[in-house]
Amino acid sequence: MILCLDVGNTQIFAGLFDKDKMVLSFRKNSKSGASSDETGIFLRTAIRENGFDPSQVKQIAICSVVPEVVYSLRGACMKYFNINPFILQAGVKTGLRVKYRNPSEVGADRIANSIAGTHLYPNKNLIIVDLGTATTFCAVSKEKDYLGGSIVAGLRLCMEALESKTAKLPSVEIVSMHEALGRTTIESIQSGLYYGHLGTMKEIISRVTRECFPDEKPFVIGTGGFSSLFEKEKVFDAIIPDLVLKGMLISLQQNA
Repeated sequence: MILCLDVGNTQIFAGLFDKDKMVLSFRKNSKSGASSDETGIFLRTAIRENGFDPSQVKQIAICSVVPEVVYSLRGACMKYFNINPFILQAGVKTGLRVKYRNPSEVGADRIANSIAGTHLYPNKNLIIVDLGTATTFCAVSKEKDYLGGSIVAGLRLCMEALESKTAKLPSVEIVSMHEALGRTTIESIQSGLYYGHLGTMKEIISRVTRECFPDEKPFVIGTGGFSSLFEKEKVFDAIIPDLVLKGMLISLQQNA
């Protein structure tokens, strides 16, 4: 089996694969102070308590946007799985031509999403929207050129900013809304977060389409923890919450 670990700013998103099929996914807070022992024990326990044998893990892949976590995580893999993990980073094979001015600046999670997107939807121009701590937009051509993208504050960051920088606005649950007009303070915040983010996504998708794909409508993929909130809005052609894990598995296979 193969364990894929996506280290985000808020959580570690883990997926356990049996060949090409994901059989388990789970999450852990990605606090930078966690020791390799704490992380290793958690990973083994999470796998075992879900009915799988940690000793059957033969390969581990990591992509991270939190550099200080990688050293500890690599140590956990070495000590608790006896595996030197594959790390998706600059210099590995991706099958993409990265058109960033400095290709090493592109986040590993965005590369993993793009790898999976081009694998699942070959010969299509893609816009990939990843709704996590930040909401990122990536444009990838059918020729597998990674063209660039946009980054905005994610839903939770926006909510936390309102809570911490105002005197009376509370923390709220982030939910899908059916009306823009809130009739309580909580509803008003929830509506503003939801429809504000929806409007941002529609505008950026529209502009990226005009700039990059004026002659052919791109296929728009939604991914990340908050992507399913917007399912009823039909802003995405497909919603694949675990796209990054699929991309890591493909990258591991490419670099075998």
